[in-house]
Amino acid sequence: MLTNPSDPDRILIEVDDVEHDLLPAEFAPYAPQLRTILDWARVYLTRPHESLGRKGSVCPFVQASIDRRKFYLAVFPGRPRDLGDVATALLPYRDWFLDLAPRAQAGSQLATILVLFPDLLPDDIDLVIDGSQETLKTDYVERGLMIGEFHDGPPDKGGLWNPDFRPLNSPVPLLAIRHMVPTDFPFLRDSRDHTLAYLRQFASQVPSSVREAMAHALVRDGLEVGSR
Repeated sequence: MLTNPSDPDRILIEVDDVEHDLLPAEFAPYAPQLRTILDWARVYLTRPHESLGRKGSVCPFVQASIDRRKFYLAVFPGRPRDLGDVATALLPYRDWFLDLAPRAQAGSQLATILVLFPDLLPDDIDLVIDGSQETLKTDYVERGLMIGEFHDGPPDKGGLWNPDFRPLNSPVPLLAIRHMVPTDFPFLRDSRDHTLAYLRQFASQVPSSVREAMAHALVRDGLEVGSR
């Protein structure tokens, strides 16, 4: 368990805390949901899926994240009143993430924080999870971060290689924070601001798999590599 040095009430739960029943009292009621998400990560995210449309695991970073002790969990208890509640709750985790895993640090791309919303009702999902992700995405992208939405709605977004597959399906609704990586451009190409943020990070590292999409985005938005 990690405690935020700037906010002692802010806690990150580690894998060992879940596995060995070491949860602090305020999170003990959510032990089943935390175990469910850890099992989901190990059984679903770290393995291939027949509908994924490509080889490899659903998420190529999760197994290493768990193995390297960079897989963190948090809980938002109750139901947020509005998107402002969610943004306020996530802000300390966003900033803490950058301290825990500075981009220049080796292996920083393996770090992730999953903030669970176990008390949500089905009717809350569109606003709290999908709405928050859409509203907060630009702020996170500008900082070199990605924020992802996961729930069993099912999610609206299809997979990159199979649009009928829903890779963001999870048994407990959550928002995930991680570093942006060079292969993330397909998630950012629809926005000029997101394309610019991506270029600031990776202009010299654009992988061959996304160069065609990058070229289309540059022409569409009248941009050039090196644009600010």
